Order: sequence, then C-alpha cells, then structure tokens
Amino acid sequence: MDREFLLVDGYNIIHAWAPLKELAKENLEAARDKLIEIMSNYQGYKKITVIVVFDAHKVKGSIGKTYKYHNIYVVYTKEAETADNYIEKVAHRIGHKQRVRVATSDGLEQIIILGKGATRISARELYNEVKQMKEQIRNHYIKKKTIKRNTLESFLDPSVAEWMEKIRRQK
Repeated sequence: MDREFLLVDGYNIIHAWAPLKELAKENLEAARDKLIEIMSNYQGYKKITVIVVFDAHKVKGSIGKTYKYHNIYVVYTKEAETADNYIEKVAHRIGHKQRVRVATSDGLEQIIILGKGATRISARELYNEVKQMKEQIRNHYIKKKTIKRNTLESFLDPSVAEWMEKIRRQK
C-alpha cells in the first residue's frame, strides 16, 4: 500500500458545505469549479491521488468524461451511472490494494464503500481538514516570511550609528 486515493462525491460535498451550497444556488458550475480548485490545493498539500466525481446519470446520451485538472482527476459519470456507482466500482477495484478514502455524507454509500475495502470521511470532516490545511499553509508562510526592514542603521558602521544616535539625543 504505497498510494493513497481520495474519492470525492462532488455534488454531495457541494450540498454539504455551506459556502459551496450558497454558490450552487446562484451558479452550479461555479460551485463545481470552486470545489475542484479546493481539492486541487488539498492534493498539493496532502500529495495523494484525488478523484472528484460528479453525477451525469440524468444527462441524456452522456458517455461520461474524465479529465485532469492540474493535479487531480475530475469525472463526470455516463448516463444511468451515479457518482455512487462509479465510486463503488473504483473502491472495489483498488480498495483492497491501495488506501482509499471516500468523501461523502451519504450514509448508505458509507456502508457500501466500507465493504469494498475503503474508509469514509464525512463532508464535515473533509471540510475541517481543508480548513486545517489552509491554516497550516498560512502559518508556515507567515513563519517563513520574516519582515526585514531596510534601515539606514543596518548599513552603517556601528561606530557611525552610535555617533548619529548621540547627536539625535542632544536635541
């Protein structure tokens, strides 16, 4: 077991995360794009294989579509195939050989994928992981970025700086 996979039930997560749910009310495509962007950042931090799956089972004639977005895979299922069906197939195929987590809050789906050798992470748990990741990145960046001021003193010979300080205090 050397690779870790995270399968994300896209619409389930969108409807479970308040900011994405609000965005989806206005523009579902924008909500999908935002989730994909978030998961791409998550993948970059975690260094795991992330597959975000969206239902297209109600789209007449959909043959399905898979593409790579930066460092993650995005899947739109084919007609008559739900995201749950796709996730179950993938979990069954690799779940006993690789470490697979499935992000969904669908209770039935969670039970099914556990039987396929995968583990589950709820939408809320994933949301918390994403928030924690952002905080860790922010803290790492802030610690790394020390503010160094360019002052005249830092370029002066210490004896000259001392002499100038004496003059300043005399006034």
